Amino acid sequence: MKTACLAHSQPATASAETSGMFFSRSGDRKGVQLGIMYAWFSAVLILLLLLTGCSSESSKPAETAKPEAKGPELITARSAFQKLYVAARGWNQDAKPYRLESTVTSDGNGQDGKWAVWRGSFASPAQRSEKSYTWSGSAVDGAPARGVNPGIEDGYSPTNSSTQVFDMAFLKIDSDQAFATAQKHGGDKILEKEPTTPVFYVCDWNHNTNELIWHVIYGAARDSAKLTVAVNASTGEFVRVEK
Repeated sequence: MKTACLAHSQPATASAETSGMFFSRSGDRKGVQLGIMYAWFSAVLILLLLLTGCSSESSKPAETAKPEAKGPELITARSAFQKLYVAARGWNQDAKPYRLESTVTSDGNGQDGKWAVWRGSFASPAQRSEKSYTWSGSAVDGAPARGVNPGIEDGYSPTNSSTQVFDMAFLKIDSDQAFATAQKHGGDKILEKEPTTPVFYVCDWNHNTNELIWHVIYGAARDSAKLTVAVNASTGEFVRVEK
């Protein structure tokens, strides 16, 4: 009888051990599965946090750098004239200049023949009309916009002696060269006494002598000028002291 009980009890013990091994392995698998799930959850959470951070950073408005204020661009008469002439020919193909002049601004003093604002006046004899163009490189508040600015078209009379057109080929002497000549005929003395005196320039055709003239003007206005020297704009020769 004991043998029978022993025979029956051995399978039961083996079954219990097998069952314990089964439950133990099952528990290990669950632990591994939980560990894998936790790792995936952590990775997803980190990824979401990174994406949220990137999204919040990209939603911030980009900081734009403040543009640096440009200084004045000072050029001589012939450099300005080339820009103005191109614009005038775009207006009328037969356009010719009758006056070229600088404008006094606080950007400079013109003592090197350079200014930040130049104005060219042109006429179309065929159309009997005239139009002015202004080139600006000024940094002064209220100055014309930088670049070439067109004026208003107006009527023109070819018989008007004060607005006689001239061929651009006559303009061989630049404003800085005209200044150098004027300095030798009284201009140096003016600047020696008053070094801050502005010097501006007007170029037009003298119908009496049939020559293109630079008027080198020492002062802020033509009427109140301390000195005005006439220089031949084709040869650079001194013509006369006008005032």
